[in-house]
Order: sequence, then C-alpha cells, then structure tokens
Amino acid sequence: MARPTRRDWLAMTAAAAIGAKAFAQPETTKLPARAVTKGPMHHWFGYYDKCPWDKAGRYLLAMESEFCDRQPTAKDAITVGMVDLKDGDKYIPLDTTRAWSWQQGTMLQWLGSAPDREVIYNSIVDGKPAAIIRDVLSGKTRTLARPIYAVSNDGKQAVTLDFARLHRLRPGYGYASYDERFTDDPAPEQLGIWHLDLASGNDRQILNLKQLAAFQPDARFTGAHHWVNHLQFNPGGTRFVFLHRWRVDLKPWSTRIFTAKPDGTDLRLHLDTGMVSHFDWRDDATILAWVKTPKDGNKFALIDVATNGLGLVGDGVLTQDGHCSYSPDRKWILNDTYPDKNRLQWLMLYHPEKNRRYDLNQFPSPKQFTGPFRCDMHPRWNRDGTQVCFDGCHDPERQVYVVDVREIVTG
Repeated sequence: MARPTRRDWLAMTAAAAIGAKAFAQPETTKLPARAVTKGPMHHWFGYYDKCPWDKAGRYLLAMESEFCDRQPTAKDAITVGMVDLKDGDKYIPLDTTRAWSWQQGTMLQWLGSAPDREVIYNSIVDGKPAAIIRDVLSGKTRTLARPIYAVSNDGKQAVTLDFARLHRLRPGYGYASYDERFTDDPAPEQLGIWHLDLASGNDRQILNLKQLAAFQPDARFTGAHHWVNHLQFNPGGTRFVFLHRWRVDLKPWSTRIFTAKPDGTDLRLHLDTGMVSHFDWRDDATILAWVKTPKDGNKFALIDVATNGLGLVGDGVLTQDGHCSYSPDRKWILNDTYPDKNRLQWLMLYHPEKNRRYDLNQFPSPKQFTGPFRCDMHPRWNRDGTQVCFDGCHDPERQVYVVDVREIVTG
C-alpha cells in the first residue's frame, strides 16, 4: 500500500479531532452469534491478527482441547484442525501439538502463498520447538527448524522469538513444552528475534535482547528481565512491529514499541511512555495502537512510522483497550473489550471516517475464565469483511462463534 503523504496525515488527524468533538452515542444492535464448534471438547482460534477462513471461505481453522480451566503443562497436547462450514460445521482434525498457549494458540494460520490449501503452525519435533507447513488436502508436510510468530501476508517470510522465555515472563502467551535457556540472564544476547525464509527454511537472528536493553536505557531497566512480544508485519512485508518489554520480579511490566526492516536494520523506537498494548497496521507506514500518550493518557492513536507523529483515533468513542483490527478494505475497525464489572465482554465496529461506533452484542465471561487461561474474544475478520469470528466462553464452554456484520458494513 502507498505510504500516506504529510497532507494525508494532517487531514486524517484533523478529521479525527473534529469527529471526537461531534460524536454520537454508539449504535447498539444484537447481532446473533452462531457457534461453529461444539462440546464436549473446547475450541478456540487464538489471537486477533490472523484470518481463520481459507481463501474460499469454506474452512475455518480452530484448535481443540479436552480442558480449558488451567495452564498447560509440558505434556499437554491439543489438536489443530478446521471446521467445514459447508458440511454441518464438521470439525476436521489435522495434527496434534504441544507448542501452544491459551492466548495465541499455536500460531495456526493459512499461508498467504497458498491460502486455499496450506496452513502453518508450531509444534515440538525431537524435543525442540519447530513449525509445520501442512497441505490440508493432501496431508503433505514440511518442517521448519524454528517455530513462527508472525508471517508476512504473502506467506514468504516469518519472524519469531523464544516462546519458553515468553512463557515465564508473560504467562498465557509462551510455551511450557520446552525448557527456557538463559533464565538468569536479564537480557541474553543469544535470544531475541529471528527471521525465517519460509521457502528455503533458512533462519537467522536479526535482533537480540542485549541490544534492545542497551537501546536508550534508563533507570527503569535496573534489575529487570527483558523480552519481546507481539510481532506483526506491515501489509507489504517491508517492516515489522514488535513490543520490547521488561519487568522486575513479578511487578507490572513496561513496554516500548519498535519497528524494523525484516533483516533487523533500520530499528526505530516509536513510543517510550511505558505502555503500549494492542495494535494493527493501518497501512505500510501507520500503526493503530492503544498507548499511553505523552499528554492525553491512555488512548487509541495512529503512529506515523516515519515521523513518530501521533494522532488520536475515536477519542471519547473508543474508550477502552481492545483487540483492534482493520477490515480488509481498511474502512472499519473491529474491536472488543475485557469483561466489565458485570463480566460482560463487548463486540463492536468503529467507522473512523464517520467517528461512529456500532456495538454489535455483549457476551458474559464466567469468573472461572481468568488470568492466563482467560477467554479473550480476539475478534477476527473474514476475507471479504462481511463476517467476524471470536472465541467465547458464555455457554460456558470455550467455543468459536461467527457473527454476520454485512448489514453494518454495507449499510
């Protein structure tokens, strides 16, 4: 996608500022959510930054587990598979894996190079973390020597991190299935971010934790252990974003947001206020993120990767952190909330140009779904932007639900 000009940027931020002063109350609907998986097994997809639907919209990826109320152990395996939406929502198992977490699953996703037949997911092979590329029609597989975290839209490259360190420092996101190395080192040079060529299988380390801890350090780093999380390529695959985090003992962590080229060069620090949460690329040069702004507190904002310009989005309308993602045509933002005081999670759409929020529905989240094994909705778009799916626990099993939003986005 073309990078926005400075004139585009000023117009965009000005429109957001004007809209914030003139927004209307959210429009509330009750769009039905259809469960496409069912018990007694529990099902979910994981994070919000991937599309579970295949190219034709027939198969929807999902993982399956016998339990949902505790953290996994090193021996717990789950099933990766897909739902046949045109054959009674039949669940089709593909493989089992011990490389998984409740919040991000096993990074199961369709490969952009073959979204009609190939998926990629993490596994443990010969006791070591790896990734599997599988043709769901023929069953043919190929193994990569490292697990993957984020894959470019064209399916040609990936970036990744150490999931064992992530498991210790951010429970619910890493893997319990292999041992962490360098546990006592606050910022080991041997760990960080790796780049993988998915065609050749070649990989190499491009950034390390020692390097990040030495990048504009200050007193906040004293006694802290460092890690990285939430890697994501921009739409064109020319840069990726990631969060650098650190924490002292079990105290709350702090966060900085960086981007870099796929080879690790042109490393840029974009925000260092201590808090960055969920985000999505608006285009190749602009990131939407829930951040602590220098002047306005915690807000959704657009970050200009070239200039570090910051423009508020949905100020007074999108008032809570949520798992935000742009529709395929980039005209809508899909978002959710964490459980409120009544244990209700909200699903919503937001139209940036109109500065209008549409509350689609609300769903209860039972108290037993808390902590690392909580059930965040993590809503995701289908490929034409007419449906969304989310992980729900209101039945109260953990299952995958689909909501048709066509009447909203085409109205």
